[in-house]
Order: sequence, then structure tokens, then C-alpha cells
Amino acid sequence: MDKKLVIVESPAKVKTIKKFMGANYTVMASGGHVRDLPKSRLGINTNNDYEPEYITIRGKGEVLAALRKEVKKSSQIYLATDPDREGEAISWHLMYALKLGDSGKKVSRITFNEITKSAVRTSLKNAREIDMNLVDAQQARRCLDRVVGYRISPLLWEKIKRGLSAGRVQSVALRIICDREDEINAFIPKEYWTIDATLSLKGEKNPINAHYWGDDSGKREVNDKAEADRIVKAASKEKFTVKEVKTGTRVRKAPLPYTTSTLQQDASNRLNMSPYKTMSIAQQLYEDGIITYLRTDSVRVAYEAVVSAGEFIREKYGEPYAVSVEEEKKGDSGRIQDAHEAIRPTDITRLPEDIKDSLSRDQFRLYRLIWQRFTASRMTNAVYSTMSAKISAGKEIFTMSASNISFDGFLKLWTPEDNEKSDPLLKGGLEKGDVLSLKAFDPKQHFTSPPPRYTEAGLVRAMEEMGIGRPSTYAPTISTLVSRHYVTKEEKNLFVTELGDAVNGIMKREFPEIVDVNFTANMETLLDGVEMGSVKWKTIIENFYPDLDAAVEKARKELENIKVADEETDVVCEECGRKMVVKYGPYGKFLACPGFPECRNTKPFFEKIGVACPKCGNDIVIRRSKKGRRYYGCLGYPDCDFVSWQRPVDKSCPKCGKIMVIKGKKIVCSDRECGYSEPLPENDD
Repeated sequence: MDKKLVIVESPAKVKTIKKFMGANYTVMASGGHVRDLPKSRLGINTNNDYEPEYITIRGKGEVLAALRKEVKKSSQIYLATDPDREGEAISWHLMYALKLGDSGKKVSRITFNEITKSAVRTSLKNAREIDMNLVDAQQARRCLDRVVGYRISPLLWEKIKRGLSAGRVQSVALRIICDREDEINAFIPKEYWTIDATLSLKGEKNPINAHYWGDDSGKREVNDKAEADRIVKAASKEKFTVKEVKTGTRVRKAPLPYTTSTLQQDASNRLNMSPYKTMSIAQQLYEDGIITYLRTDSVRVAYEAVVSAGEFIREKYGEPYAVSVEEEKKGDSGRIQDAHEAIRPTDITRLPEDIKDSLSRDQFRLYRLIWQRFTASRMTNAVYSTMSAKISAGKEIFTMSASNISFDGFLKLWTPEDNEKSDPLLKGGLEKGDVLSLKAFDPKQHFTSPPPRYTEAGLVRAMEEMGIGRPSTYAPTISTLVSRHYVTKEEKNLFVTELGDAVNGIMKREFPEIVDVNFTANMETLLDGVEMGSVKWKTIIENFYPDLDAAVEKARKELENIKVADEETDVVCEECGRKMVVKYGPYGKFLACPGFPECRNTKPFFEKIGVACPKCGNDIVIRRSKKGRRYYGCLGYPDCDFVSWQRPVDKSCPKCGKIMVIKGKKIVCSDRECGYSEPLPENDD
């Protein structure tokens, strides 16, 4: 019998794919990469055209031996690794590790976006050679990441502590988080007021909620209580008359199907799954043939899936809810060249509830999310009937808006996260000239909020928008930042630890290009150019490495000049009598005995800031939350409960007497409602 060998990446795929093959096919797995750069050295010959020095990965000997044995029995070998640049590179490495080029066997590359019988069989008919542009794109990324990590990380070990790392994408992601923290710390809240008026129209049962807009001269903000009181007093003396009415319809478009980024964001927001966990579970669903390939930045959908979805939606929800194939062709023409499809179910008729018993809880939740999103993306838009009005009270103008869903479309199945809430349309409607009765005013004081801290979903979105990394890198990048203790998660928010702040400080000072967002985004564009065949991959390394090498040598000299021994304190180790020193740990500084390993005594490190506690007069010190976030508290805790997220200063507010804190370039009152602030003296840190 004519034997044929199919080599896939994951052992989990073997069983699924075997079901689709004939008896003369053998399916085996490589278990991912079989060759890589060595861990013990740089592994890139900088004196020989930057040639990578690949070696067989430890532990892969038995796998390769089994594959070689099967290669000898087979007349044809199909390399069926994943359909992306990483998968292409694995196939290329298999060619070398198994010496397939010298075997005399027919070797072909096949790819499929979903593990279904039709997709796998079709891939055999469309077998091709290995795409060296994809391979070179992977080599370029791998080598760039290697030189950044292996040249810079030792400097971090030397300056801060061993075990730290720098990375081409990782270090930029850390900077993005640190920059946001700086924005938050520098933010000065501003006071503003809103004024709502509850009005009624004769004959209408429900009241109308109108919001202050401005006056005859245009839209305006209300910045203090005095102005709010003036407006309320002036408007209360006037008739509320409808000045202008606009009615119409508004369309809300159906969502796009998931890409890797949007799936990670939604799974985080809706299911509270980390990007890493989302990708792990999606991989399982893909390998089981339930969803299409999970690493993609495309929203394209295969024509067959479009037709199938249309038929399903017509049958389940009715004709008005299905998008026509003609509309799909028109809307998809600009994306038809995308390498992969969007993430979707391989079979839309496989309802989540129907396979719930065969899935784990998390698999079911993620599949249901993907199924609902894809199905909604193939449904028609939602249509709203809308009405807006301007209502005058003398010179002051209030506005109101209302809407009703006239056709729910995709909303029958999918609720957007920003689902809008507005007043329903009045039964009789409003007309110009209508006079409304004032029931009550509701003036409210507000303060502007600082930009929010990044969540994992928010960081993925930011990286995608800035062009930092690619779909396959978002989850491992965030996972690395957390595992290295550079950032910590509190609820869903990411906070920079002191360790992360120290690493980011060195990277910004010594390697500004590495952590420059624009530079990194431009590098991603060049790497995409390699994939397209317009840029030679070694040219990128040749242009990048000499500058990095020079920066590393410069930094090494500067860091050697400023490197100091562990900071000695006056705290005496009660176990051996030595003076304890300051050390860095995963959560910041701590006190340790210099007699280690003979003496292993450690203590929390409380750094005094030279400010007395306003409650008890004790010292205020820098503390750390359980997850490493810095705050300021009284040394007398738990007897005194004073805490502050901002650094206090030795000064009381001249307006209300409370302690002042540093916010950016200003000193502000710790009582936000007081609002007093003054410039930070230039000699203050």
C-alpha cells in the first residue's frame, strides 16, 4: 500500500485528523518546534551574516526518531503544521531535522483554517511548497527578540536582581502601562456640574428628563456651584418651551466576527478570562474541530460559511434577520486577500447547548461567546426610531433625546457592551411650541476622572491600536509581565510594581529606541514586509544589531559607574547582630541579613518619607499592597489607619487644613472636594 505521512504540531490534533484520512495515511505530531536557538548563548553569529545557529531542542530526540522511522515507510510526506508564520517555520525546521530534502520523498506543505473533513481533504488537493517569506518573517522576529533579550537582560540582573528580562514587545508593553500610571499620578481633577430638569407634558403620563446644554450663545460648561445656582434660579422663573424637534431613524451595525484581539478583549470583559487562558481554551476548541484557527487579525469569512450562516439564521430567526450573500460580497471585497478567516464555529448549526455536555465549563462559555458573536455578525443591523429636542427656559437651553428599537436585528441574539440606555419615545411625541411644566431640578457636582488603568483587555486593545506585537504575542506578553512581577492585577486593573518601575526606568534611560512605541510599530511594519517578500530579513537584523550593541556597551559602562552595594540600614538583625541591608524582591524592597545564607532573617522594608502622620504624628512610610502596589501609610499601623495613594507632603491645606499630597507637578489637597492646589516647588521630587 502507498503510505503517506501527515505531520501536525499538536498531539491533540492527531486523533481528530485521523478520522478524516484513509487507511494509507499515518498522522503524527511534532509537539511544536523541534529546532530552536540554543538557550546557553546568543545563538546568532554576528560575524557571519547574522546566521542563526539552530540546534535540536532537548527532549525532541525520541519524537524525531519516531518521525524518521515513519518517513522511511512513506512515499509522500505532508507538513500540516499551523497556518501561520510560526507553523511555516516549524515545517521548515522539520525539513532539516528529518533531512526530507535528501530523502527522495515527495514533500508538500498543507494548511487548513479549520479541522473539518472538508477542510483537511481540500488542503490535500492544494498542497504547495514551503513559503520561505513566512519562514523568514518568523526568523526575523525570533532573532530580534533573541538579541534584545540576551543582550539587555544581563544588565537588569546586574543592576536590579537576577531573573529579570527585557523583550522587544514586552518592554514596550511595560512602558505603556508605566506611562498610563504617570498620567494618573499627574492628573488634577476639575470640578464641573450637570443640571437635569424633570418636566412633564400635558397628556403624557411619563416625565421628561432634560439636560442643561447652554444658552442662546451656544453650548457651555458649568464649572462651579455658583454658576449652577444662577442657572437654576434663572430657568425656574421661565416657561419651558419646545424650541426645536428632530425625528428620524438610526442604524446600529451588527458586530464584526472575532479576531484574536477582539476575542481576548471580550473574553476578559464578559467572561473574566485572562488572554492567556482564552488562547489556551480556544486552542482546545480548534484542535477538536469546533472553531476555526484562533490566531488571526482578519474579519473575512469564507463564502461557504456565509451561505451556511444565512440558511441557519433564516430558519431560526426569519428572513428579515439574515444578511444577503450579495451584501456580503460587496462588503468583503476589500478584505478578500486576508491570510486567515475570522474566528468562527466550524459548523453554525452546532449550537452551544447541544454540545455542552461534551465540553468543560470554560470551553462551553468561550464557544458560546464565539458562536453568538459570529451568528450576530451575519444578522441584519438594528434600527432605532429617534427623537431629540431643544427646550428653552428664557435664555437657558435644555436638551432631551429618546429612542425606540423599531427592528432589533442582531440585538435579538447579541447585547453590545456599550448597550445604550435612553428614554423611550413619548406616545404622543413632542412638537415645536409645546409648553412643559417644571417638576424639579437636579444639579449635581462632579469631578473629572483620570484615565483608567489598563485592564488586560484594555492593554490588548492599546497594543493592537499602536501596532505593537501581533495576535500571537498579546497573551504571552501580558503573562510575562505578570509572572516577572513587573505588573500586578488587582481585580481587573494592572498596576506597576516598584520592580516594574525600576526596569522601565532603566529601559527608557539606556535603551530609548527599544521602548519607543513608534519605533516598535515601524519595526512590525518591516517584519510584515518580510512576510510579503518586499524586505530581506537579515537586512533588518544588520541595521538593528550594531546600534543595540553600542547601546549595551554604553549602558554597561554607565551602570558599572553607578552600581552600588546593598544599601545598609540602621536596623539590626536580632538573630546575628549584623546591620540589615535593602534587597529587591518580586514585590519591591525588603530588609535582609547580609549574612545569607548562614542567616536567612528578613523583614518588611518601610521607607520613611519625612512627613508626620496627620492623625497620630508618627512617621509616614512607603508600603506595598499584597499584590505589590505602592501606597503611603502610617508606621503605627494597625493602631493608626492613615493611608494615601499619593505621596503626602509636610504641609496642611490653607483652605481646609487637611494634609496635602503630590499630583504630577502640583501639590493638591487630599480632600478632592476641597479642590485647593498649588505648583510643586522645583526642588521637590
